Amino acid sequence: MIEREIIHTTPASKRIFDVLKDVLQFVELYVRILLELFVTLVQIVLPKKQKDVSGEIVLITGTGHGIGRELALHYASLGSTVICVDIDGKNNLQTVEKAKRLQLGDVYSYSCDVSKRDEVMALADRVKSEVGCISVLVNNVGIMPTHPILQQSAEEIQRVFDVNVFSQFWTIQAFLPHMQEKCRGHIICLSSIAGLVGISNLVPYCATKFAVRGLMEALHAELREGPYRDLIRTTSIFPYMTNTGLCKHPKVKFPSILGLLDPKQVARRIVEAHRTDLMEVTIPSCLLHINNWTRLLPDHCGLMLKDFIDSGVESDLI
Repeated sequence: MIEREIIHTTPASKRIFDVLKDVLQFVELYVRILLELFVTLVQIVLPKKQKDVSGEIVLITGTGHGIGRELALHYASLGSTVICVDIDGKNNLQTVEKAKRLQLGDVYSYSCDVSKRDEVMALADRVKSEVGCISVLVNNVGIMPTHPILQQSAEEIQRVFDVNVFSQFWTIQAFLPHMQEKCRGHIICLSSIAGLVGISNLVPYCATKFAVRGLMEALHAELREGPYRDLIRTTSIFPYMTNTGLCKHPKVKFPSILGLLDPKQVARRIVEAHRTDLMEVTIPSCLLHINNWTRLLPDHCGLMLKDFIDSGVESDLI
């Protein structure tokens, strides 16, 4: 009888033990999260030290103008070897000439349509043989047709996905092996504030920028679970509207607070995010917290806040 009772009670005792073990692990995890939160709050007051990038080989797409050009100049000023990639060879060479005047790091120019996988793969082989394996990839290139969905042609929608989304797949597939060979690296992709919030006249563009966010979050998870955990890092950037020429008819209710950003300011913040290993950054930084907080509210409350801010872009067909 005694043996039979032990047989019956042991499974129940084991279940209780397993539950208690899970509870204790959760409590431990919760304490660690609180400690990490405290460290994060301290870093807001005492900024994290920025790592040295002078020895990095940085490849940037879309360097012919705007944020891409400013990124090239900023990395060159820090002594990085900079590889400028753009479909517009003439403007790309102008960027390279400006960067070379700094006389701090080597600068290279390559012409490539990054929306075409074959061209990107060929570029990766050429860069490896002529410069070396890259350690930092900055996916900056993007286009932004701005008119209502029913006035967007099939060709426009296809092109915006080719440039804004598929190019990032191709560059990651082409250059991630470079980083794996070095056992270190950093992938930085530009999404947009339109990758966090839907905006009228930008339906295809918003879809591509939401896609970039999903791409980067999944890529980060994949790298964390593999042999390159903490060796190859990712950063997603969500800039507010920037004065690069893409926003042809910006709509801004509070220009003193949410006016168009300066590309130099955006580039500086991107490099800071890279050098401090941040995973997600909005520019300005407060927008990420505002968006996360707003998502906790009932839908109509979030829409009330959006209506109050009342910023976006007007159709470029007007």
